[in-house]
Amino acid sequence: MKTFDDLYAELARKIAHQDVDSGTVKLLDQGVHAIGKKVVEEAAEAWMAAEYEGHERTAEEIAQLLYHVQVLMLASKVSLDDVYRRL
Repeated sequence: MKTFDDLYAELARKIAHQDVDSGTVKLLDQGVHAIGKKVVEEAAEAWMAAEYEGHERTAEEIAQLLYHVQVLMLASKVSLDDVYRRL
């Protein structure tokens, strides 16, 4: 099972290697605006899943939201420690 910290490290590695086939790298190349739109979209989908689609679908949508939040963090040069200090 992957943790929040594991995901962040994995995404940071993908970005550092600039793999042209990586969806993460492609999303990052689109910039903060495009990534932010995905965060908003995934947040809405997580909410709708929680309201109407059940536990499994909600977990899937929350996982996608966390992924996009982390891509936004990396695009904005926000570290896990930056976030953890504010929790």
